[in-house]
Amino acid sequence: MFGGSFDPVHKGHLEVARRACMQFGLDQVIFTPAATPPHKVGKALAPGSARLAMLELATSEDPRWEVSDAEIRRAGTSFTIDTLRALAGVEGGDQAPMLHMILGSDNLPGLPAWREVEEVLSIAQPIVAWREGTPEEHLAALDGRLPGHLVERLSEGFMRLPPFPGSATELRRKVAAGQVTAEELPEGILEVIEREGLYGAASPGAKA
Repeated sequence: MFGGSFDPVHKGHLEVARRACMQFGLDQVIFTPAATPPHKVGKALAPGSARLAMLELATSEDPRWEVSDAEIRRAGTSFTIDTLRALAGVEGGDQAPMLHMILGSDNLPGLPAWREVEEVLSIAQPIVAWREGTPEEHLAALDGRLPGHLVERLSEGFMRLPPFPGSATELRRKVAAGQVTAEELPEGILEVIEREGLYGAASPGAKA
């Protein structure tokens, strides 16, 4: 499970999924856009239908990737534990594949406040994508805030990423300023942004 706002999905997200597949031998990555992330309650996101459409385009390059609308359909605040329980229930059985959960290292300081975090980390092996610092530095934020065996479980899932320019926040700013190029986004994503008028984008036919 790879959850997030994906507002918009960008090449960095795809690189995370690609490396997770390689490093952890994943058979499948399920991109799951949140209806309303708990840490972004009150913040306007692009419509769920548009974020789903962008993800469908972006993930079409790899047959191991698929998109789930589970959290969009569920609406309201999206909690990881609900989605993981649903996935575990669908898989079921004694021979069910091991579930993983991809998250960025920037989520670690707030992780102890996640709803039912101990069950979250028990249901799914976390994969922690990081670029700067060291795993030890990131895990230090959890000292005394999570049981030791769960911190160890997190440490087993660290996955280093290369430096990658841009972020969803930066891309939204560039779209609004008319400075983003198609090459900065997965193929077809800029067309969806312009068609839907997302992030202050001008329509393709608009005059300067």
